Amino acid sequence: MSLCSPRRTEVEIARGHATLGELIGVAPRHFRPPWGMVNAAMWRALERTAERCVFWSLQPEGLWARSAEAQAAYVVKRAGAGAIVDLHDAEGVAGAPARLAAALPAMLDGLSDAGYRLTTVADLLGDTQASGTRA
Repeated sequence: MSLCSPRRTEVEIARGHATLGELIGVAPRHFRPPWGMVNAAMWRALERTAERCVFWSLQPEGLWARSAEAQAAYVVKRAGAGAIVDLHDAEGVAGAPARLAAALPAMLDGLSDAGYRLTTVADLLGDTQASGTRA
């Protein structure tokens, strides 16, 4: 987002919001800025689409390749109550999707063994509109 012009930011967010809403039948409620990059136009666009910006607290693989085993260990060791783990499988780093897929079983087992319960961002943030529950 910080590399986009204000106009392009607004257009991309509006287009993404509309496209996802059409595809899944429900308007998206949450937005994760790519690589955590933001600009002022992003906040205005999210206000118009009524989306909430959500960041993450753990990213198993960022700008440098990390083995599946290292990703799982990283998340399990650093997880805490309310942690949001960024599990996108984008090709920011060559081979990232395959490494993430390979890391998931050990990551999920490790979190479960440590007593964590997995949930959605909507439920974690108490977003009753997105989670389908009523207040």
